[in-house]
Amino acid sequence: MHAGRLLRTVTATTSGRAGAAAVRTEAHVPTPTDDRRDLLTVIAHMRAAQGKREELRAALEALIQPTSQEKGFVNYDLHQGVEDPDSFFFYENWESGEDLDAHLSAPHLQDFAARMSELLDEGGLTVNRVRRIA
Repeated sequence: MHAGRLLRTVTATTSGRAGAAAVRTEAHVPTPTDDRRDLLTVIAHMRAAQGKREELRAALEALIQPTSQEKGFVNYDLHQGVEDPDSFFFYENWESGEDLDAHLSAPHLQDFAARMSELLDEGGLTVNRVRRIA
């Protein structure tokens, strides 16, 4: 299994035959950077302040729709930590750094930035710009 790909294993059996062997197939789940290594990927992390998990989640979910209308948007996927449900991550892809910069200056992002001190813990927001290499 290639480390850079998420593979899903599907097990099926042939019906109607006693003792039929299981057949395993692996299917690649596509991501935007499979064919577009030139995309700018962003991984943003933040953690909710004590007692602010649901309020932060709602504020982050409210960013998704307007962001999806922006120039250069490819995807903007919100994730929540399994081991630490107060942690939230955005996995984003943008056509260019300029498009990302415009996103960060958009009114809905500026409104969220004004609320970060009340919603986020002392670690604040970490934004990592990365490019897929494998």
